[in-house]
Amino acid sequence: MRSTLCLVTAATLLAGVACNETNAPTQTVDLANGFATVPVGFDATSNTFSGTSGVESGPWQPRSHEGTFGFGLMGGGLGAGFLGGIGFGRGHGDGPGGFGHGPFHPFSERGLTCTGTYSAATGRLVCNAESRDGLTINRSIAYKSSAGTAQPAFDSATTNTINVQVSVTGTVTRRDSATAKVTHASDQTVSGLAPGSTQRTVNGTSKGEEDVSGTSDKGAFTALRIVGDTTRGLIIPVADGRPTFPTAGTVIREMKVTVTVTGQAATTHSRREVVTYNGTDAATIVITQDGTTKTCTLALPRGRPSCS
Repeated sequence: MRSTLCLVTAATLLAGVACNETNAPTQTVDLANGFATVPVGFDATSNTFSGTSGVESGPWQPRSHEGTFGFGLMGGGLGAGFLGGIGFGRGHGDGPGGFGHGPFHPFSERGLTCTGTYSAATGRLVCNAESRDGLTINRSIAYKSSAGTAQPAFDSATTNTINVQVSVTGTVTRRDSATAKVTHASDQTVSGLAPGSTQRTVNGTSKGEEDVSGTSDKGAFTALRIVGDTTRGLIIPVADGRPTFPTAGTVIREMKVTVTVTGQAATTHSRREVVTYNGTDAATIVITQDGTTKTCTLALPRGRPSCS
């Protein structure tokens, strides 16, 4: 059976959409669980997926039976900032250790501040590289005031915009000797952080690849997982003393899983989720998996998808 798949791969996520024609083979290796998690090390980037991917869990390994993922949200679901329900404390300019700063704030989320070297030429703080069990994480941050002036560090009184760029590279080895080479990157901008702002705006992209080689009960295999997302114009109202949820913007999330067992044809599954916020307490999610599309609603904050 031959079908046409249109997807945004990691290589084309920032450039556009690529369409590929693919055969739909039959094989007893289960790829469904490949959508349930994100590639190892991907949680070090700025992305919309809530699933953790610490190296202690090791590279993903396909199961040896056929299964279905269903129409839940992939990669552990949406991150908390994309669901809402995070409160803004009164006078939300409290220093480190305070509470109620809301989503996408340096004092609420890791990775938005760091120790490093500031370059006046580029206007970026280059963070000290982090090594984690075979992975190298590089991060740089640009802080700007409401007037657009570059700043060497976050200032709770004047900083309005933060741009964070992350790259993750390296090789992780499981106890059973399976190895995964990973290449991840993200670029996220958050504005509306200055005191007195009435809303926060988030835009960003992420992309990642996890290339695994190992052995299963079906024989030697290679597995490639490609993941990525795009956040466009996500608007989160700022309201002192209570939680809010996103009221505008779009999030596009994609994953593609390919497994090749020695002596068999490659098996590929793909999935795309488009989340649209429309100002109500129910976002719309259009999910397409291997050519089958469903339209769902997601109650905000922190609801579960309901699909027609």
